[in-house]
Amino acid sequence: MTISAQDAGAIHEAPVIRLPTGRLLIDGQLVEPLRADRTIDVINPANGRVITQIPACGPEEVDRAVQAAQRCFESREWRSMRPIDRGRLLERLALLVEEHADELAELEALDSGKLIGVTRAIDLAFTIDGLRYFAGWSSKIVGDYVTLSPLVEEAAIYRAYTERRPVGVVAGITPWNFPIGQAIQKIAPAIAFGCTVVLKPSEETSLTTLRLGELILEAGFPAGAVNIVTGLGQDVGAALVEHPLVRKIAFTGSTATGQRILAAAASSMKRVTLELGGKSPTIILADADLERAIPGAAAAIFSNSGQICTAGSRLYVEAALFDKVVEGVSDIAARLKIGSNFDPSTQIGPLVSRRQRDRVQGLVDTGIREGAVALAGGEAVEGDGWFYKPTVLGSVSRQMTVMREEIFGPVVCAARIDDGDDIAKLANDTPFGLGASIWTRNLDRAHLLAERIDAGTVWLNTHNVLDLAMPFGGSRLSGLGREFGTESMHAFTEPKAVCMRLDPRAAAR
Repeated sequence: MTISAQDAGAIHEAPVIRLPTGRLLIDGQLVEPLRADRTIDVINPANGRVITQIPACGPEEVDRAVQAAQRCFESREWRSMRPIDRGRLLERLALLVEEHADELAELEALDSGKLIGVTRAIDLAFTIDGLRYFAGWSSKIVGDYVTLSPLVEEAAIYRAYTERRPVGVVAGITPWNFPIGQAIQKIAPAIAFGCTVVLKPSEETSLTTLRLGELILEAGFPAGAVNIVTGLGQDVGAALVEHPLVRKIAFTGSTATGQRILAAAASSMKRVTLELGGKSPTIILADADLERAIPGAAAAIFSNSGQICTAGSRLYVEAALFDKVVEGVSDIAARLKIGSNFDPSTQIGPLVSRRQRDRVQGLVDTGIREGAVALAGGEAVEGDGWFYKPTVLGSVSRQMTVMREEIFGPVVCAARIDDGDDIAKLANDTPFGLGASIWTRNLDRAHLLAERIDAGTVWLNTHNVLDLAMPFGGSRLSGLGREFGTESMHAFTEPKAVCMRLDPRAAAR
């Protein structure tokens, strides 16, 4: 099936977009769901039109997928596969994604409302890099030699070592804001470190993940190594979390859902990695380079229409620069071009759904009722699609809902720093702890402040820079565990200690 540029909501030329078949990937085959009458409408965020439908699966499909993943994990083929050959699987998939990058970027833009320039330059580049990065990791798994001091007979000699063993079947549950990148963020490390996967994409944005399943088949992955099942969280997600053969849950999404997953996983002691919400501060100090800091603060919140977990949604500025910074960020907000995500000149695309747009509007309205003032934006765009104007809220206080809750839209709350000694306290005045940025020319002050801010990542004179080699995750309500880099090996494997008693007499024989 294909969709035209007009149906894609494109006002500029766009190619005809190929849609995936909508079939599930289970046990090395593309299969139809058990019930064809259970579907979910896929809606284009740019115009509100239904694009297609995807299967709304249930526990039966989940069980088939998990059983297939378990069979693969226990199979001789998988257990005897050389680590470097698991890496070759990922490299073959990287080549296929690279070959189809334009198609996947267009599909991602259509499904999620993301800007086509962003899906090409960021989403697909990250996906390809992620596959290659973890392809290299597959052959770099190492353990340790351990020197022992056992309280046993003196004549005996002991040797011990550790090895990293894959945890088993991984349930990957991904969000709607970076669909294909998040899919690879779960699949690639799991495969590299010897696990098998059942992936559930967000029901809001499943199309690129379904297309990825077709490419996984083409790449020659063993049957059951990767399985993809679509559906609602309450059906598919819950069934994955509760399945007795799932040994690890890798989830990215809302804090509320993450808390439910953690509680459900406790009964069977499943391993859990949770990358959850954020309320990240952007901190601009009095000596900051405003030519970098003002556009940097705007980009921190308005990129991807604010639908980024590390978005700089709280803007703290030292008093001497406050008016100038807020005026600058508000001016940028007012001038950003809102429009078709297939128009290369567009800077703000739609939010992912009507529900998300209404949620953003509801939180902004609550903030204004509580005393905040909209210095820019503050309302949805009239017409088709789920567009929301970039918004700057002033006159905010720490008690306001907009300063406490994650909005996940293009809305920033600006507050003045009157006492430099309060900066770390203000930055940490949130139940979250995912990201933060500090803008200053004084690197001594920057590093000392970074030590005091409770966040998984602190950026200095930049924001939202992620790299596959740099650990990523948060503290408190922002999650548990880390992804990327060496931390990925720890997340998808467990150490096993092997200890042996040697007979010292054997050396004399």
